[in-house]
Amino acid sequence: MFKNFVLILFVSLIIVSCGNNKQGQLVGVKGKEWFPEKPYGMVLVDGGAFIMGNSDYDEAGLKNAPPKTVTVTSFYMDETEITNAEYRQFVERVRDSVVRQKLAEAAELSGGSGGGNNAGNNNGRSIQDFAFKNAQGQGNNNQGANNQGNNNQTPFQQYSKLYDPLQRKLNWNVDIIWKPSEFPDEDYVMVMDEFYLPKEQSYNGERMLDVTKFIYNYKTMDIEAAARDKGNRADYVQERNVSVYPDTTVWIRDFNYSYNEPMHNDYFSHSAYDNYPVVGVNWKQAKAFCNWRTKELNDFKKRKGEETVNNFRLPTEAEWEYAARGGIESATYPWGGPYTKDDRACFLANFKPLRGDYAADNALYTVEADSYKPNGFGLYNMSGNVSEWVDTSYNPSSYEYMSSMNPNVNNADNLRKVIRGGSWKDVSYFLKVSTRDYEYADSARSYIGFRTVQNYLGNTTQSTFRN
Repeated sequence: MFKNFVLILFVSLIIVSCGNNKQGQLVGVKGKEWFPEKPYGMVLVDGGAFIMGNSDYDEAGLKNAPPKTVTVTSFYMDETEITNAEYRQFVERVRDSVVRQKLAEAAELSGGSGGGNNAGNNNGRSIQDFAFKNAQGQGNNNQGANNQGNNNQTPFQQYSKLYDPLQRKLNWNVDIIWKPSEFPDEDYVMVMDEFYLPKEQSYNGERMLDVTKFIYNYKTMDIEAAARDKGNRADYVQERNVSVYPDTTVWIRDFNYSYNEPMHNDYFSHSAYDNYPVVGVNWKQAKAFCNWRTKELNDFKKRKGEETVNNFRLPTEAEWEYAARGGIESATYPWGGPYTKDDRACFLANFKPLRGDYAADNALYTVEADSYKPNGFGLYNMSGNVSEWVDTSYNPSSYEYMSSMNPNVNNADNLRKVIRGGSWKDVSYFLKVSTRDYEYADSARSYIGFRTVQNYLGNTTQSTFRN
């Protein structure tokens, strides 16, 4: 009896010791094993210190970029400007989300059973093909939490006020019917009709989509203000409603007495321009794209059970300039400088050379986003092609009071947002890595685009510049 008791006690001690292998020591609580993953189409820019601002004579006499030593942490940056094809992915995802939402709501109101089981008037199809996937009495099963990251839930649905609180799933297994002659039934016709311009606004026998209907709705929080004010977090959460289509009329409105109708008609929509930088996108639309890109990737990672990533965003002005310099201290241009031609007399960027000879650099308007040679960090067209939005408000004296560690001055009340790099229609002064310019946040131009960045999680810095 005693021997059995000793044996039981011994086994119990072994079990306890195996279940608590910390042995009373402070070993910490570790999360999932983390392996840094370089996002597709991005390059890692190792952080470090550099002299930000004018390194040579201030030709314009603006005195808005005095030299200042600052330090930035490491980050990933798009190797090219966001292209038409990439931005179109955002536009079409939002467009399809809005259309499917309306079709699903109409299917529910029409009293069908959902799931595509009802025969319609066109090859057995009906609006019920687009009904919510859980439309048959499943909407009250508290599925909202379980739908997080579901492939059938879209960026639009996540934050849309129109989307019902039960977060019922849209049916993405059936293609949207865009051809009017193939619309399956009257209910489908009524829904689709509201997404097209009225007949009196159409011409050439083609009805155009009313692009103002496609709104991306999301929420954001002013974390900096909340942290400084120590107030109620709810007071700093703001809902954003952003029309996603770029403004193609900029090709006409930006230039008086100039024939640019072909660019207005084809630049964003035609596949010939897929790899060209998107333009006609204002600062608010660029921010919305960053939010969507983050959610698109994190939804995929949640479905795979992987660790999510931090936000894609616009670069700060300091990050942009650091990246543009390409590791060359006191550079005038991303390739060094001070000249805009190489040793074979070929121009090194797409801009307005000589005395307005736009074609001298082998380009009239924009060029493909990966044209010309990349800089020392592997980034294309940091100068020329299109100017780029950054996440910084313009203030001529901001260099005097901004921090020297990850500096950024972004005042929500200041709608003048910095653009950098110069464009295809600018003279060489605007191509300099230290030149500052601005545009208003709600303005779109035929010469302004953007690229995104993402913080590198961890510590990687370069001790010296590469020469």
